[in-house]
Amino acid sequence: MQSLVLENNHLRLTVAPQGAAVLSLESLTHQQPVFNAGEKAQFPMLPLANRVAGNTFQLHGETITLPKSPVDDQFFLHGDGWLKTWKVETHDALQIVLTLKSQHCCGFDYQARLTYRLVEQCFISELELTHLGSKPMVYGLGFHPFFHLTPSTLVQFGATGFWPEGASHLPKEWNGKLTAQTNFIHAKAPDNQWLNVGYSGWNGVAMIETDEMRVELSCDTPYLMVFRMANEPFICLEPQSHPVNAHNMAGQPGLVLLGEGESTQMKMDIKVSQVNDLDS
Repeated sequence: MQSLVLENNHLRLTVAPQGAAVLSLESLTHQQPVFNAGEKAQFPMLPLANRVAGNTFQLHGETITLPKSPVDDQFFLHGDGWLKTWKVETHDALQIVLTLKSQHCCGFDYQARLTYRLVEQCFISELELTHLGSKPMVYGLGFHPFFHLTPSTLVQFGATGFWPEGASHLPKEWNGKLTAQTNFIHAKAPDNQWLNVGYSGWNGVAMIETDEMRVELSCDTPYLMVFRMANEPFICLEPQSHPVNAHNMAGQPGLVLLGEGESTQMKMDIKVSQVNDLDS
């Protein structure tokens, strides 16, 4: 697999054009991983995030049937951007720009531009999608990072409520009362058990602390997906522009209808600092 490296005095990032995947993100300051290294330590989600019930939805009275996925029998899982090979537009020591064009008969017809860059102690991901089709279509975006997790890792973020996981990993009815397992309002070590739920009312900031390393995730969206597997050294905190199965929710929250030439964007910052350095 082809890989490209970005590096400054604080961070080292390895990226693969296949799936626009981050293979690793390391803190040189702390000499430890920020992401759990692998074939996909982070990947983009487009032209939708997660799953859509029945792999279909209604748009202006028309039934839209989503494409089949080569990696999932039921769903167009996370879209197709994470499965395709992106073109490297530019690459230097601190930035890489990747581009992709994709078209499906259901109405998705887009060009995407994804920029990964390092700025001091911060890793920045910027995704822009432009609709190319003459017929309007709805789109959603997201990022899927796998943060390295140890027994001493603490996670903290706020939310107004969550959608419990149901059959086929689809959400049940929204719940405004957080459970002991799903409540991260105060920093805590995640339970060592399966967790796969979406949150609403997120303020766009989450903290992951491991020993002396603090990682601050920020993204301007109220929707955060959290994924944890028992006995695995990672936890996924996934900013999404829309909740799971928004396509079949009243009002299709977070999704955007794009006409030809119109665009939608998402930006995610991951800042690495010292736990005791409040001004960093």
